[in-house]
Amino acid sequence: MKSTAPRASLPRLVPQPAHLAPAPGSFTLDADTALAAAPGAEDAARLLRTLLAPATGLALPERSDGAVRLALDPALRRLGAEGYRLTVAPGGVRLSAGGPRGLTAAVQTLRQLLPPEALSDEPVRGVPWTVPGVAITDAPRFPWRGAMLDVARRFRPVDFLHRYVDLLALHKLNVLHLHLTDDQGWRMPVPALPRLTEVGGHPHGGAYTTAELTALVRHAAERGITVVPEIEMPGHVRAALAAYPRLGNHPGRALGVWDRWGVCDTVLGVHDDALGFCRTVLDEVMDVFPSPHVHIGGDECPTTEWHAAPSALRRVADEGLPGPGALHGWLMDRVGRHVLDAGRTPVAWTGDGADLPAYFTVMAWLDADHGRAAARRGHDVVMAPHRSTYLDYPQSAGPDEPPGQPGGVVDLRAVHGTDPAPAHWGPLESARVLGTQGQLWTEYVPTAAHAEYLAFPRLCALAETAWTGRRDWPGFRRRLHHHRTRLDTLRVPRRLSPAPTR
Repeated sequence: MKSTAPRASLPRLVPQPAHLAPAPGSFTLDADTALAAAPGAEDAARLLRTLLAPATGLALPERSDGAVRLALDPALRRLGAEGYRLTVAPGGVRLSAGGPRGLTAAVQTLRQLLPPEALSDEPVRGVPWTVPGVAITDAPRFPWRGAMLDVARRFRPVDFLHRYVDLLALHKLNVLHLHLTDDQGWRMPVPALPRLTEVGGHPHGGAYTTAELTALVRHAAERGITVVPEIEMPGHVRAALAAYPRLGNHPGRALGVWDRWGVCDTVLGVHDDALGFCRTVLDEVMDVFPSPHVHIGGDECPTTEWHAAPSALRRVADEGLPGPGALHGWLMDRVGRHVLDAGRTPVAWTGDGADLPAYFTVMAWLDADHGRAAARRGHDVVMAPHRSTYLDYPQSAGPDEPPGQPGGVVDLRAVHGTDPAPAHWGPLESARVLGTQGQLWTEYVPTAAHAEYLAFPRLCALAETAWTGRRDWPGFRRRLHHHRTRLDTLRVPRRLSPAPTR
């Protein structure tokens, strides 16, 4: 059960822990190994058992004298909600943290310390489940380490979302931002508005049930991940307008779900019926998703229709606005306050947040300077600059690279170089940065395998910079070379053949 053989090098983990030191010997999990979970650590112990069982076949029963011990330690609260300590010695393994989320992170580190075969979803024979001696004290740099997945343009079955959550959790990414609606599809069921999915869920694929989304939220929470829903408004709503034309600026006009990519010029109206629609949808969303943040889109909203629609011009006059262009900020405030009154924080895409109230959290997607400008105006900011976090861009300019978003390449080094709070920013600006996330828009992503190919290993690089903040590119590449064997075990594709975009 025990081994004291020396280890030649430190374990190659992604993301790299804040403090990692070798310790004498090692420990091997076998049929006699049990877990000892102190009060408050039961969920983490259950997760560890669930994750290791498929490959190892180990029962890991719970016993008070178990050699793998999990416990909450008030002294470790100084490490924050996700900080933890993990030690491995010949006598056993100890995982401790100030809170449950820290134990969840420790579980994922322990998985990486085991041989890569431990990540298999099928039984593996003949592999000693040996963990090297280490002493790890770890905590993340940023509280928001996310990945956005667009399931509006390309519907993905819920089992893929569960798998995607598992891949994020292994890398200590803790937010799944689920882009549920757009011009090309509406995937979120709203019982009071059934045509949203009956009409808006086609022709691009389908919709989820409330039970499926609730189960996804639970699955993610067990792995330390928050699912942040996004319902687009007031632009990117063509699927909703196809279902309910009365919500638009020309109530009698029949529209279809958009069958093209880009920015559609049909947008939500600003009349009372449209506002009631927003409230109804968001109430359902907040019932299904308990996340502190609710994303309401907000960007890429052409105002052409508002300049001509009588209902929009009446709203301008009634509210004393300077013109139809001001309706965007007015509507975002009305919708945002509804979210705020429910005890949540609204989130919106933006260049610089110029017409958003300061209580919005903004996702700055154009460039870092826009994020800095938003921080200066008092917004909390999630940095998502498209030239380093948009994973729908090709990974290389090579001839074998599948088609992607035109306009350039976002390679592994560009993602690794993402700095959510650059050193030249002032302390007050940096304090506003919640973190960063990668975006996987799916116009050019026809299959699940393609989605995973684009996401990894670039999300490995994002996880590294969001967790540690280090800029050790050579060291990251060396660790990633080994980490690739873990991704292979998980069947994440290394390459794809060129494929049609539709």
